Amino acid sequence: MLKWVIMTDKELKELVAGLAISNAENAKMFEETKMLFKETDKQFKETNKQFKETDKKMQENAAELRKTEEILKNLGIHVGGMANSHGQSTEEYFYNSLANNPRLGNIKFDEISRNLHYKIPNLEDEFDITMFNGNNIALIECKYRAKEEDVIKLIDKKVGNFRTLCPIYANHTIYLGIASFSFDERLEKFAKANGVAILRQTGDLVEIEADNLKAY
Repeated sequence: MLKWVIMTDKELKELVAGLAISNAENAKMFEETKMLFKETDKQFKETNKQFKETDKKMQENAAELRKTEEILKNLGIHVGGMANSHGQSTEEYFYNSLANNPRLGNIKFDEISRNLHYKIPNLEDEFDITMFNGNNIALIECKYRAKEEDVIKLIDKKVGNFRTLCPIYANHTIYLGIASFSFDERLEKFAKANGVAILRQTGDLVEIEADNLKAY
């Protein structure tokens, strides 16, 4: 059953005015939402443009790298072999320097060997420079640019591997050294703190810091 609501002229005007305000607010909210969508769309297009530019740059860099590798290849130089070449030259330099005077700190050695390679089931390793005498072994790791992780590997891995691979030296004391053309201050502190000798190039000579040698 319908009920009729009788409104005064004043109430009717107020209702109409209220509806007008509501419609205006809705229209304003609609415009703001539309602007927000436009701004979001603009940002998306800009981001998409940046992705395209980045992808283009990566493709250009890849093309330049392939071109450089091709040039090096034509010159007989392989990128993968450059690091190996640096490593070999480092080993050769320090080996030749120690060959005439195989000494680490106050310890004199009778024999010196380079690139000793040992292999048994489940274990294989190579040692850059190894020096021997009746009671002691010196393991020298050679790196063109030495890093702290090289010293950690020398301590945590190389010593144990050598004892396992060469049981005839089980009763020998092992001393360690890191040889490189480039050291940073952090590595030097770490090596010294762990009793690892530092071998570096100084002019035409090899400088050896082995004051705090530790027996391993």
